[in-house]
Amino acid sequence: MKVLITGGAGFIGSHLAERCLLEGWPVHVLDDLSTGSIENLFDAIQDGANLGVASVLEAGVVDALVAQCDVVFHLAATVGVGLVMDSPLKTIETNVQGTEVVLRAAAKHGKRVVVASTSEVYGKSDKIPFREDGDLTLGPTSKGRWSYACSKMLDEFLGLAYYHEEKVPVTVVRLFNTVGPRQSRHYGMVLPNFVHQALVGSPIIVHGSGSQRRCFGYILDVVEALIRIVKTDATIGEVINVGNDQEIDIGGLAYMVRERVHSCSDIVYVPYSAIYGPGFEDMMRRVPSLVKLERLIGYRPNTPLEVIVDAVAEEMRSKVGLKHSFLGP
Repeated sequence: MKVLITGGAGFIGSHLAERCLLEGWPVHVLDDLSTGSIENLFDAIQDGANLGVASVLEAGVVDALVAQCDVVFHLAATVGVGLVMDSPLKTIETNVQGTEVVLRAAAKHGKRVVVASTSEVYGKSDKIPFREDGDLTLGPTSKGRWSYACSKMLDEFLGLAYYHEEKVPVTVVRLFNTVGPRQSRHYGMVLPNFVHQALVGSPIIVHGSGSQRRCFGYILDVVEALIRIVKTDATIGEVINVGNDQEIDIGGLAYMVRERVHSCSDIVYVPYSAIYGPGFEDMMRRVPSLVKLERLIGYRPNTPLEVIVDAVAEEMRSKVGLKHSFLGP
């Protein structure tokens, strides 16, 4: 099975490329390298992956690549709270137009597509755990913070419309806080930021009260789920949560990171307004229901968070040249 991964030089895409190659699938990656990195793809390229450096908005390039593949993992998107807050226009254009370009090519050539969405689409819903058939509750359009969720929601509508009207075999996956080695600490990504801060001995900065709760899925578990999804015809036409359902509050995550890397860093709480300006809204809980995922593919991510933190810290030590972390008294 020939695979195209848009946004494949990113954190998730590069791990997925490696796994597809292990399956024996030829892999082509499309990425404009605006947030992804060739370094992420070093092992995949060594093992035969092909990289095309171009934007997913370049319809001619995308069409030619889709024509040559059997399945498209569409991961290309503007991601990260910081980037979304700074560039809502780019967020909307990249996410919506990019998805439309991919789906139009898939419809033309009759190809399978997995569209990556996000837990952000659940917005301010308080119906925990989040079920795929639950209501989606976003904030006002005057707050740019919601542009990402809205754009990904539209991506989902586009994917399902192409499935129903054009018979494109589409699956939408809502990813919940995927973490692990290679994830950039830029753009507001919380776990790599915490680990880096702890390793270099700087304050660990928690946004808000730290009482907001999240679930973190290990990258290798998420990739496993994606591979099983594309192998399972019953997932076509479905929206599926993908992630881990074990919760931790962000303040507790900061303490866990400090303990796991034996750091003496202070933990400092900073108001959202100091980071993102006045009126920023966040969700207090974000927990996926994994019932549908497990029913359809017989698998659910379950790697403990302690294992994930250790894996991130091990990679980051090598990157920042630290043989030892900063130890407390």
